[in-house]
Amino acid sequence: MNKQDLIEFVHGKMGGTKVAAEEIVSGMFDAIVSSMKKGNEVSIAGFGIFSVKPRAARMARNPKTGEQVKVAATKVPKFRAAKGLKDAVK
Repeated sequence: MNKQDLIEFVHGKMGGTKVAAEEIVSGMFDAIVSSMKKGNEVSIAGFGIFSVKPRAARMARNPKTGEQVKVAATKVPKFRAAKGLKDAVK
């Protein structure tokens, strides 16, 4: 399932126009991303928790040349599935 499939699903559930369904889906994703940019967690009961995890700087190896390369510290998105989602997928 991709974003367009989600838009179709929302459109089928709520009716209205596809443009309105696309605004709803895009708005949800934008809200999650903007909250995570601020460093906040987004918790959706029964689904999971979206959070931001810091990744420390490290040394890596270029697989082509074997040369050591320094990788800068960064932040990465993380998702922890809720028990309800895990049980539903089993």
